[in-house]
Amino acid sequence: MAFEWLTGNVPQFWKNYSSLFEGDDNSLQKRYVVFDMETTGLDWKEDVILSVGAIGIVGNAIEVGDFLEVYIKQDKFTPQSVALSGVIKSVENEKVVEAEAMIQLLNFVKDSTLVGHNVNLDIEMVNQALKRLDLGRIKNPLMDTNALFQRWKDLPGDISTSLDELCDALNIDKSERNTAWGNAYTTALIFLKLKKKLDI
Repeated sequence: MAFEWLTGNVPQFWKNYSSLFEGDDNSLQKRYVVFDMETTGLDWKEDVILSVGAIGIVGNAIEVGDFLEVYIKQDKFTPQSVALSGVIKSVENEKVVEAEAMIQLLNFVKDSTLVGHNVNLDIEMVNQALKRLDLGRIKNPLMDTNALFQRWKDLPGDISTSLDELCDALNIDKSERNTAWGNAYTTALIFLKLKKKLDI
């Protein structure tokens, strides 16, 4: 795949994405994209993204068919690098290079509000991937299910609650966990419950 920015030009997908944040937002119903990533570790400066799962929400419902699941080819891959992620069982999935994965992700999320659990790490991983492509940082507004849970329970801001703990507290099934898409789906269910409880 030939990338326009290799010749010094800003790629069209980045122009399209950036243009979504210009001017006023007149959309009638806000779209949220709940996403999760599997990575080679927790160091956003050194580690890389292995897979991305994302699901669209409009109003108070998951949009049927509005999802993204992408797996990324790795130049350096060892079983130890994904020991925490469970991605190894997904090796049969078709994989794309990191640049193509970022194009797919930005084309999918558009100007939606991004929702994740402890979302800052995932966002920094995306920003590092974009930096490797000589592009800017992601522009979407962000929401964190951990922060929403803290607000609902009136907990101190420095308390971190795991995704499993949120599932237990909100009576949500955890059987879809352990892949990026499964975690995104579980986080979407958590977000919908917290959205209702907090009247967002």
